[in-house]
Amino acid sequence: MQPMADRLGVDHQGLQQFVTSSTWDHEAVRANVARWAVQTIDPAVYVVDDSGFPKDGTASPFVARQYSGTLGKTGNCQIGVSIQMATDRASLAANWRLFCHASWDDTTIADEQAAQAVRQRRTRAGIPEQVRHREKWRLALDMLDQMSGPWGLPKLPVVGDSGYGDATEFRLGLDERGFEYVLEVDPTASAYPHDAVPLTAAYSGRGRPPAPGYPGKPVNLRELALAAGRRALHQVTWRHGTKKSAGNPGAAMRSRFLALRVRPANRNITRNDDGSLPEGWLIAEWPPGEPEPVKYWLSTMAPGAALKTMVRLAKIRWRIEHDYRELKTGLGLDHFEGRSYTGWHRHVTLVVLAQAFCTLLRLDPALGPKAAAPA
Repeated sequence: MQPMADRLGVDHQGLQQFVTSSTWDHEAVRANVARWAVQTIDPAVYVVDDSGFPKDGTASPFVARQYSGTLGKTGNCQIGVSIQMATDRASLAANWRLFCHASWDDTTIADEQAAQAVRQRRTRAGIPEQVRHREKWRLALDMLDQMSGPWGLPKLPVVGDSGYGDATEFRLGLDERGFEYVLEVDPTASAYPHDAVPLTAAYSGRGRPPAPGYPGKPVNLRELALAAGRRALHQVTWRHGTKKSAGNPGAAMRSRFLALRVRPANRNITRNDDGSLPEGWLIAEWPPGEPEPVKYWLSTMAPGAALKTMVRLAKIRWRIEHDYRELKTGLGLDHFEGRSYTGWHRHVTLVVLAQAFCTLLRLDPALGPKAAAPA
């Protein structure tokens, strides 16, 4: 915070107290800036993501040795889960939760002495009693509930990487809440072809009548894509970048994709009355020269959805990766040095406000073509 205080010409200690000790409601601020984003950037999707915050000590709230995609390995860090409101031209990191590692939740620890030590750490960090260990995908659902409920935001399609797409419970939670999604998944996930039909075995007259079921086992998504083959591929351009060349003067970002109707299979997925599994899209990217697809997504977009639309949403994570660099290198997202749970959330909220201001400068035509140019 020292550079910020110097830039603003204010007392460093006073600024730190504003973040850690004052009484302003960071949730209300986030709600207001998210409503502003709906009007200003007209987001097409919510992108679920998480980011690591490397730490040296053990006192920062929820710091632990855990895997971080930011680090690319297991390290001593905090993990922040975010919901980003995004289009191809802008995004806003609208909502955040700090992931509570199980080692910070005394209710998960059997040894009373160890649990007491954790309670003392929680007290020093000012962690509310109700904040407990929850999977990252559950935190994402909590934030989507908040955004579509009290905040009054629209229910937009949800995009995320395989860290969220591979969680069947997360996909089911989105279904229950009425959110469409385009989520990256591992190709080993199981599914039936869309035209697979459940059968009911003949009833012997004794015991419970047999329930309808599929006669064979599901196959994985890779097998379904390979069975469809290259004949099912379509070339799709999802956006135009900045790296022009003689062979690509428009800097078109393009590849080949297939889209198949499938029925994802998992014991947690509720079947229809006739025993059938719900139907959805399998999207696979199969670039020229590759022996097989390199990326897979599952989607609940409407049966008539255009492949180009689904690909554009699946690929929109580039915007988030770009803006994370601005959040961290330019706006100080990972510069918080305090040891307060509330202080971390307030710091992140102030960074979100700074991001909104930078976005406004880029998008406002009155500021001239240089300021309004895409990042």
